[in-house]
Amino acid sequence: MSRRCAVQRKVPCLFEINVKAEPSAKRDRQPFKVLATATLSGKASEADIRSAVPTEKVDGTCCYVTTYKGQPYLWARLDRKPNKQAEKRFKGSLYSLAGCKEFVWNVEEDFRPVPDTWIPAKDIEFSNGNPLPDENGHVPGWVPVEKTSKQYCWHSSVVNYEAEVALVLKRHADPGVLEIGPVPLSELLEQTLELIGTNINANPYGLGSKKEPVHLLVPHGAFEIKNPPTLEQNDIRSWFEGCSEGRVEGIVWHCRDGRLIKLHRHHLGLRWPLAETYLNSQPVVVSFNRTKYDCDLEPKSLFHQFSNLDGRRFDRLKDIKFDA
Repeated sequence: MSRRCAVQRKVPCLFEINVKAEPSAKRDRQPFKVLATATLSGKASEADIRSAVPTEKVDGTCCYVTTYKGQPYLWARLDRKPNKQAEKRFKGSLYSLAGCKEFVWNVEEDFRPVPDTWIPAKDIEFSNGNPLPDENGHVPGWVPVEKTSKQYCWHSSVVNYEAEVALVLKRHADPGVLEIGPVPLSELLEQTLELIGTNINANPYGLGSKKEPVHLLVPHGAFEIKNPPTLEQNDIRSWFEGCSEGRVEGIVWHCRDGRLIKLHRHHLGLRWPLAETYLNSQPVVVSFNRTKYDCDLEPKSLFHQFSNLDGRRFDRLKDIKFDA
């Protein structure tokens, strides 16, 4: 599979942003909005944004594949967050619209404990050996997803450590077609992916049901935008509102130097999720040849269920149904 840049920290916005003292449409109990201005950000210019590859921003939860217990493992995003006292002080500074640049953390005392297996995300800054929080007051990081994990059961449903594969949604060889199938975890090493599905972020893509939940991994940058708008805000707004390919959560630009730049619909005051998304307007085929794997697939697992659909084609992701 082709590789794009990995997501290891908060991705900056394409435009300079403005904080407006109105309740956020994106985050509950956030008394301000973060809106984009029409001015291209300095970070975007530094990253040579005009030569970057624009891709669809997929709405899910971030995951990471790296080594654990001597083999490739899926890791779930777990940010180390401040304790109640520190969070109160930080939010007081943030909600005053003064920004968090003036806020000073005590990195040894202000944060909640994390599991022993937790690792900080790559590319974050350290002070005296301690990882520093980002502008949201969180220290981005990861925890390994164990097969028996209850907290990360939807994560564990898309990996089979015995077969060393993950269940992935990607582009098919035929243009305009999606494909679902197993991918060796070794091919995904050091990549970040988005977990989407029935029980993730209110399921904007309509995958599965409560009775038959469906979850899939999408490598970051998997869906390149073929007819992107210019970098002018009005053009991007028109593309989001009037183009079928623009029925997405946002755009992530993968820059040549490895940096990422994003723009979310909410940055422009636009609604998300949508009743019909671009991802759900494309046909999808299932490619799963179970004879390639020596291990038995558990009957109730997603791997077993998708292997029974090998060769099937569906008009949309939301049309996928497992045979009784």
